[in-house]
Amino acid sequence: MINPFDLRTALLAKHAQHVVLIHFPIALFLIGVGFDVAGLRAKTSARRTALTSAATLNIATATFFVLPAVLTGVAAWQWQLEGQKLKGLLRLHLILGCVSASLICLVGWARKQSPRLYIPLEMLTALIVGLTAHVGGFLSGVNIPG
Repeated sequence: MINPFDLRTALLAKHAQHVVLIHFPIALFLIGVGFDVAGLRAKTSARRTALTSAATLNIATATFFVLPAVLTGVAAWQWQLEGQKLKGLLRLHLILGCVSASLICLVGWARKQSPRLYIPLEMLTALIVGLTAHVGGFLSGVNIPG
């Protein structure tokens, strides 16, 4: 039985870093989208500005955490599966993860370039990020029925 307080075992598991790091870009991005939606509905310009600023900060930070999340995912594949060819849910998760990472970075860029484009792009990205996380939950065993 593994001791849940044994940091050495937890941090050196072959997939642990990805499982820990992936939550940062997911949460930061989705909360940023929430702030943007709330900013669209804000009644005062001061509140709108504050919510938009919070969204910008969250999405910029999510963009920063995308690279470590992707790198640790690829490392987990190499360490745990010894670089085997991926199939099924693992391949789907890899593809969706790369698309999600690219879209998060695109949203970060689009926020500065095109105010009309970034809200629909944020919604699409949130959908893809959610799907990627859902598939990852099945791979980790979190979403297994029963």
